[in-house]
Amino acid sequence: MKKYTAAIFLVSAMVLLNLSSCAKYPEGPALSLLSRTNRVSNSWQVENYKLNGDDLTSLVSSYYENFTKEGIYSYSWSFFEGSGTWSFQNDSKEIKLAGTDAQSSRTLVILKLKEDSFWYYYMDGNDKHEYHLLPKK
Repeated sequence: MKKYTAAIFLVSAMVLLNLSSCAKYPEGPALSLLSRTNRVSNSWQVENYKLNGDDLTSLVSSYYENFTKEGIYSYSWSFFEGSGTWSFQNDSKEIKLAGTDAQSSRTLVILKLKEDSFWYYYMDGNDKHEYHLLPKK
């Protein structure tokens, strides 16, 4: 009986270690019961915004993004609005936005993708724009 208990413990430990090493995004989650599409499909508002590491959240407090399950993307910020499409790429580690106003496309590198938080950054030349988003209230 002790051999079986030890074997079950060993297999359980190996499974847990493998799950934690399989995390898709640097900030998590390690495991989710919701698909990536279901997690990103939401209306989001800015919790934190950094440009090259400087906190500029107060400048974008009225910025919102919307992702639908059908791959439609839109944003609004004061008087500015835009829309386009979104899709996962690079083994779902990135989101490709296309057709959003003056830009033909933009690549978002996902840092965290949970049902209640979505973090990403994108590069604009040498400038790193990092967004931490929460579901819109």
